Amino acid sequence: MNNTQKIKKRKLIENFKDIEYLNSGNARQRLAYSEIKKLNIFEKLKKYNPILTGTIPIGIDLPESDLDIICECQNHSEFRAYLLAQFSDKKDFKVYSIKQDGIDSTIAAFKTDHFLFEIFGQNIPTEKQNAYRHMIIENRILKEKGSKFKQSIIELKSNGIKTEPAFAKLLGLDGNPYAALLKLE
Repeated sequence: MNNTQKIKKRKLIENFKDIEYLNSGNARQRLAYSEIKKLNIFEKLKKYNPILTGTIPIGIDLPESDLDIICECQNHSEFRAYLLAQFSDKKDFKVYSIKQDGIDSTIAAFKTDHFLFEIFGQNIPTEKQNAYRHMIIENRILKEKGSKFKQSIIELKSNGIKTEPAFAKLLGLDGNPYAALLKLE
């Protein structure tokens, strides 16, 4: 791999907007890439600016970790109808709306042979949604702290602690771990 290819690969991993980085990742990332491609999920969601977020892209997932895809939707009724049209034939499909931190959110969930998918829409650009922001911050911290820190995060998660609280615990952050992590942006 030449320097240009290395820089290009690093940029893909840094912004996470192009899932090609998964194809050269660990076994679970490659499987995620294969499932996403097989179902044409990003092509189907293209107009909603999808980004895969969560623990799988940054390699701190557990065997039961799901694939979280965030989307920007201006109209929740339209988004809900579109999700129904595209994915309602999938196993255990459901779509529902909630308020998360006071923000209207529409979520579709379904299963494949290997993953639970959750497609999450808010009327916020995907790069500004908390799921993406958390992942970028966590990825940076993982790179700064190294493999021992990463393993400690995975161990805490294996013991039932969610991702953001695990980071907050190891970093000694007080208060709401989700808000505390965002302060590290």
